[in-house]
Amino acid sequence: MGMHNPAHPGEILKKLVLAPLGLTVTEAAGHLGVSRKTLSKVLNGRGTVTPEMALRIEMTFGKPDAAHWLRLQNAYDLWHARQHSRMIDVLPITAHAV
Repeated sequence: MGMHNPAHPGEILKKLVLAPLGLTVTEAAGHLGVSRKTLSKVLNGRGTVTPEMALRIEMTFGKPDAAHWLRLQNAYDLWHARQHSRMIDVLPITAHAV
């Protein structure tokens, strides 16, 4: 069974990594080597944690690793896609009797 409405990974990054370290968005963006605007989008759920951003987070803060951040982003994206799955028009393949 999937997670119910998972948090955006940016929200997790903000609350569990940046806040405990007392880092501002500007300071964190500087350490990550990205613009303040780019990081702000991720932290506010308007941007995604890309593979490159996941590596930047891993290299800057250590744990958890990049794969963890990508799993969080994937879970978030998949949950939201499932909310709109009725609008996806596909023709399922059915097994044929042999």
